[in-house]
Amino acid sequence: MKEYIIAGIGELLWDVLGSVEELGGAPVNFAYHTNSLGATGYAISVVGDDPRGRAALKALEQRNMSVSYIDVRAGATTGYVLANVDDQGVASYSFPDDVAWDHLSMNEKNLALASKVDAVCFGSLAQRSAESRAAIQAFLQATRPSALKILDLNLRQHFYTHETIRNSLQLADVLKLNDDELKVLQEMDNLQGNEQQMLTKMIGDYRLQLVVLTRGGKGSLLVSRTEISDHPGYQAEIVNTIGAGDSFTATTALGLLRGERLSIINERANRVAAFVCSQKGAMPDLAPDLRA
Repeated sequence: MKEYIIAGIGELLWDVLGSVEELGGAPVNFAYHTNSLGATGYAISVVGDDPRGRAALKALEQRNMSVSYIDVRAGATTGYVLANVDDQGVASYSFPDDVAWDHLSMNEKNLALASKVDAVCFGSLAQRSAESRAAIQAFLQATRPSALKILDLNLRQHFYTHETIRNSLQLADVLKLNDDELKVLQEMDNLQGNEQQMLTKMIGDYRLQLVVLTRGGKGSLLVSRTEISDHPGYQAEIVNTIGAGDSFTATTALGLLRGERLSIINERANRVAAFVCSQKGAMPDLAPDLRA
């Protein structure tokens, strides 16, 4: 079986839940899960030369992740987010401004990786700074035409604009969003009809290959130009939902690269996400049957 090269580019941060800190950041979680699922997953980000930055690099290496594409910026504060988990295990976040990943830049090493990747995942949060936005766009433009560009919308607080969303959609082949984010796009583009009709409209408007809608405990809907798959999801003993969506995106990316049917991708992605919900942290060790 071909070994795919996959990257997640953007924020690397620590999820701070009270006195506990867990490594995360959607693109990094995505890269970790693609690596766990059999690809070679790389995280592209920036940390500060501080205790959290050094701990992040060590934590990734302990998870068998390469840190070759994570820059260390002197004087910068490694990213963190204050997370709050409610009684249902659903997390909400508060992000500080101007941290290390806001200073992402492209260099020859990163651009060389861009020319090799089979897929890359990016989001809107890391594009809140002009510097990181330019770097992410440069990486995407340096990929091969065949590389799968996945936009995990990841709308947080006030750190996005309609312009950033639209520009990102025009660069993407695949859009992954949740039901709250669908409401933002529904208002932005005046989308009408049911979920399937709105996702189909986005495929046409932005020339996407696939739109993935995750609905928390209510499963997921995948719509492409030729297929539709609606899955009710799996019940899980929820510890927290941090990283579950990223594991879903990672599973979907590999399924698309392998040419699997949407029904197969959707079922497996729901199983993986349900498992992650039942574990502590965004990057748990996957069960052996899920790695297969």
